[in-house]
Amino acid sequence: MSSGRATNVKFSFAEFSQRGASTGRNPDGWGVTYFDGPDVRLVREPQPTDDSACVRFLMDNAVDSSLIISHVRRATQGRRSLPNTQPFARELGGRMHVFSHNGDLDGIGEAPLGGCHRPIGDTDSEHAFCVLLGELAQAWQRGSGTPSFDERFDIVCAFAERLRPLGPANFIYSDADALFVHAHRRTQPGGKSPRPPGAHLL
Repeated sequence: MSSGRATNVKFSFAEFSQRGASTGRNPDGWGVTYFDGPDVRLVREPQPTDDSACVRFLMDNAVDSSLIISHVRRATQGRRSLPNTQPFARELGGRMHVFSHNGDLDGIGEAPLGGCHRPIGDTDSEHAFCVLLGELAQAWQRGSGTPSFDERFDIVCAFAERLRPLGPANFIYSDADALFVHAHRRTQPGGKSPRPPGAHLL
């Protein structure tokens, strides 16, 4: 959720919770990130949402933010565990960067990690995030503040182009200044093979 003013997602959190319930399609973990300037509040758990006291707390105590990234997980690569639960967050250039991915990226684990970031878990998604941060590192570490949007956009676009041949590469990434969304393809209702659209814009 990206908004011109701070708000909360209490209005849609109930539906989000249903998607991550033990009887839903994505029971292997959930997470939500609330941006607050260059920092974030991140809550995530490697369990279904219907078993979570944290979900109930967030529904009763909504956090206001102008940018919120959430994810419910269906484990396809990596076991059900906290390190494998999205969204992932790392510091780069004095601000938090957040990444969430849907799809399978076969072979991404062979991609070199150019920066100082390393995966904590064993998912393709987190490895992809560390690859992206490595590609962004030089732009962010020049010491001249936030790199231009065009420079960041070009790096994210090149990264997305590299991912697409590896499998469905739907991702949301934010550097606390801009929100980048790459909608590729996904398995559609009815179990059909992956095809566009990879995301929906409301």
